[in-house]
Amino acid sequence: MSNPSQQWNVLSLLEWTSNHLAEKGFDEARLHVELLLAHVLRLKRLDLYLQFDRPLSPEELSQFRRLYERRLKHEPLQYILGETEFMGVRLEVASGVLIPRPETELLVERALEVVRDRRWERPEILDIGCGAGNIGVPLAKRFPAGTVWSVDRDPLALDLTKRNAELHNIGNMKFMQMDILHDTFMEHRFDLILSNPPYIPSVEMAGLQQEVRDFEPAAALTDGGDGFAFYKRYAEILPALLNPEGVVLVEVGYAQAAEVSEIFAAAGLGHVLRHMDFGGIERAVEAWKQRGQNGLEEGHS
Repeated sequence: MSNPSQQWNVLSLLEWTSNHLAEKGFDEARLHVELLLAHVLRLKRLDLYLQFDRPLSPEELSQFRRLYERRLKHEPLQYILGETEFMGVRLEVASGVLIPRPETELLVERALEVVRDRRWERPEILDIGCGAGNIGVPLAKRFPAGTVWSVDRDPLALDLTKRNAELHNIGNMKFMQMDILHDTFMEHRFDLILSNPPYIPSVEMAGLQQEVRDFEPAAALTDGGDGFAFYKRYAEILPALLNPEGVVLVEVGYAQAAEVSEIFAAAGLGHVLRHMDFGGIERAVEAWKQRGQNGLEEGHS
């Protein structure tokens, strides 16, 4: 791309930039370049293969170059494209708000099972730290007779969640700006409470992948301490926020599940279960109100 007079078509641009990105040490270089170019040309990614000979206009090439240079600086692809997919749902994403992770789908999948098993017809659901709305929006779509309350201390995250709700014509969500660590919570009761809180210990932040460390909001990644601050706060407030037989589901970091389980059990929550993700890592902790509250029930799924 260094020769401005060269005429680029889809195939030549894909090949040159894919090789260049791979030489720079980027994983999935071809996929990322395909997604960037499809975004510029307003095509589906696979349609690029039907238009290999299509020449790029100077405007298209200039737009692609700007996006490509952002990726070279390790800016996350999702921020560059302005969107991602989660649980089969397209979501807008924006700089300053945590990018939805595939492992968080485990939390939503388990939530769907809980609501189905409990046969809640109008579930009251609380999503603490809603981010882009990747937990709340799929649940609100699945249970239109229920209500999903989205809470975040960051107004940028709340605005993004609202936009994603509007994108999918969802009308059964409520939004509240609140610092869950310090604010007094509302006098409302919920059947299901979910959260993917900041759980990375501060000592591990410097070792994170550059895309995460340099571009995603630190406040959505770490509590600034040992990674357990939010779970300890939840143990203080969630039992009072749950309806009888209510359930709490939280995502946890690597090797945190056992301690989070102990924290919840000590708070009087019972039937504490730990759920593994596809990589065999205990990624979610589940606890129920008013069931087996005097002990910790070990379980995995």
